[in-house]
Amino acid sequence: MRPIFSPTDFIQIKGRGTRNHNFLEQLFDESLKESVARPKKTAFKLFDFFANYEYFETEFNYDEVLKLPPTKARRPDDGGGEGPVVYEGTYEHLGADILASLRVVHIAAEGMKIDRMFFEKFESTVRENPEIVAAVETGQWERVIDYVNREVFDKPEEYYTLEKLRKAAAVDRRVTLREILEKIFDLIPRFKSKDELLEEEFAKFVADCKPGEATAIPAIKTYFKAYVTSGRVREIVDTRQFTDLATNPMFSTRDF
Repeated sequence: MRPIFSPTDFIQIKGRGTRNHNFLEQLFDESLKESVARPKKTAFKLFDFFANYEYFETEFNYDEVLKLPPTKARRPDDGGGEGPVVYEGTYEHLGADILASLRVVHIAAEGMKIDRMFFEKFESTVRENPEIVAAVETGQWERVIDYVNREVFDKPEEYYTLEKLRKAAAVDRRVTLREILEKIFDLIPRFKSKDELLEEEFAKFVADCKPGEATAIPAIKTYFKAYVTSGRVREIVDTRQFTDLATNPMFSTRDF
């Protein structure tokens, strides 16, 4: 609920809403779970009181080169300040406390411009680097990743970091640098979600272990996903403190 002028800040703030969520994790009544047809979050609403979205979508200059102020030399006896900051006077608003207008903007699948621009700038930087291109073409991924970490990340021009790229990718998991580079060079069509990867791994598990009863597979999948994604479930199972499952919202005693 404030104006924002930093693209990084805006990405981080709205990133809280883009995280996926399964509402069944908070539903303790087992009898109600089957009645919930769509337990996963499919959308979120961002209340933007200061038109930050509009600013970054239409007004912000993504190509502007910012000039840093000159560094001032400090005197040896400079203690770093002249006392506390004092604000004089107060502001009093006597008008009605209502919103002047309300407009709802639905964001399409391609996301906000601020995310696309940051990712596209990194994409251009990588694609235009002959050393990276040559290493990708020969499949030398360790060399590529090492080069990007040393020569591309954390430079004063853009300050690209893996965490910023993950936020811009807007995926519900921590994508790897190799996945990001594979996407840039069209080696994969898109980033897979956490649940898609879990489904793939479970399919491999079933193919390898071949459960004796097919009817048991749904229950095994529930346990498989809970054990992989929840550190608390792993701790309970590994230490055999099964009574703690009675109060666990993700994997209950009944599930076990």
